[in-house]
Amino acid sequence: MTEPGMARRRPGDRRPGDRHPGERRPGERGMPASGGRFLPATHGSLARGASAPLPGTLFALALTGGITLGPGDGREVLFGRNRPEVHVCLGEDDPQLSRHQGTLTHRDGRWWVSNAGRLPIRCAGARLLFRGEEPLPLDTGYTPLFVGGSRGREHLLEVFVTGPEGERPRPRHDDVTRPPRVWILTEQEKLALVVLGRRYLLHEPRPQPLTWRQTAAELAESQPHAGWTDKRVEHLVNGVRTRLSRDGVPWLTREELGEPVGNALNDNLIRALLTSTTLVPMDLALIDAA
Repeated sequence: MTEPGMARRRPGDRRPGDRHPGERRPGERGMPASGGRFLPATHGSLARGASAPLPGTLFALALTGGITLGPGDGREVLFGRNRPEVHVCLGEDDPQLSRHQGTLTHRDGRWWVSNAGRLPIRCAGARLLFRGEEPLPLDTGYTPLFVGGSRGREHLLEVFVTGPEGERPRPRHDDVTRPPRVWILTEQEKLALVVLGRRYLLHEPRPQPLTWRQTAAELAESQPHAGWTDKRVEHLVNGVRTRLSRDGVPWLTREELGEPVGNALNDNLIRALLTSTTLVPMDLALIDAA
């Protein structure tokens, strides 16, 4: 019976706090996957590894939780913003992400990632995967997938595919730390490369190498009587690039990149030298000391 002063509630009427069919409260799990098991939001990072009795088992994890699912042709894991309609909710408070951003699919004996959203998915090696492109295969082990969001946010989907039993690396707490490979440079080569890559060492946003002329001008200002010219700088830098390429560093030749090359050769060289710690920000002191 309706209390005095209260309107009768008709079928389909909603009160504050009521939910649409299928709507979930924050913290509730998303769509279940057949044969899958949910991972709680408190699950540790997959970067530390994962194990399962069956090789090829997939683990997918975001801030809100995730799922693990064994291999099987045609099995899918959907991820995106719309928690009720995906298996792993990614960026649910960011309207720039698509409700269904992407899919992890098992076929031909391995897992693949495809993009169903408007924004690209950044995969391993900074490879951008766009909607409508062919899916990319996922390697055994850990793969982080990133989707950019509003106001510079980055949403991370961690993925781990298990390998054969015993393939997971053992802890090596007491092993000696392996140093990165550092390439030997002459004093002149190092000084020229520090000036060429000054913007990178200063952590400027979106840095680019200086031109040969700019590099030679700065070197000539520091060492007026050293005979610095555009051609000399170019010769020194190209010599270093050739040595690194012969040692197996990729993307340092015109043949690998194709035309037009632009600044790509020097950009890749500087980044390789930074990654290997052959050049470090403290080397900027060489310019003042020259």
